[in-house]
Amino acid sequence: MAITASSVAVVPGGGENVNSVLFALERVGVRPVITLDAGTVAAADRVILMGVGASPLAMEKLRDCGLVDCLRGLRQPLLGICVGMQLLYEHSAEGDVDCLGILSGRIERLNETRDLTVPHMGWNRLELLHVDHPLLEGIKTGDWAFYANSFYAPPSDATIARTDYGVPISAVVQSGNVCGCQFHPEKSRQTGRRILENFLRLR
Repeated sequence: MAITASSVAVVPGGGENVNSVLFALERVGVRPVITLDAGTVAAADRVILMGVGASPLAMEKLRDCGLVDCLRGLRQPLLGICVGMQLLYEHSAEGDVDCLGILSGRIERLNETRDLTVPHMGWNRLELLHVDHPLLEGIKTGDWAFYANSFYAPPSDATIARTDYGVPISAVVQSGNVCGCQFHPEKSRQTGRRILENFLRLR
């Protein structure tokens, strides 16, 4: 199936190398625009909310740019990546900050153990909970994705794929028009490419 999105707005949450995501999108056939302008975001066919770093700083940036209500009101497909996914929830333990509140739940901190260091950094396997979901087309349980996170979303009704790092972690979520992936699709090779392609085909 051909990719249908004609305009993709990438909203930078702060602290990340935006170019890697832009290049990944270009490789799957779209030319995204990076923007913090609410009008441009609202008019796009697809919106991607990025984030690497701290949720409090990212939320401050979104508030300063007038994007909080804009993102909450979107009806087109919205994809949060890494901290961008965490910002979709009601609250984050990182800085004890209120987030966008589009998805129900709270972002928690990973606990370091003798065997597991924090952040959760590197490759980990996916376990699909909804194998027929269109966002997961072409992806299977056992596929690898690349993570870099110290906080996580516990599994909920929105979780369609999970991973484990001492605790179960929501790896891919979806509710209505809103999607998110905790891992970095731009660093996750074929798995990440398929997630981006599938998101761009969502209606």
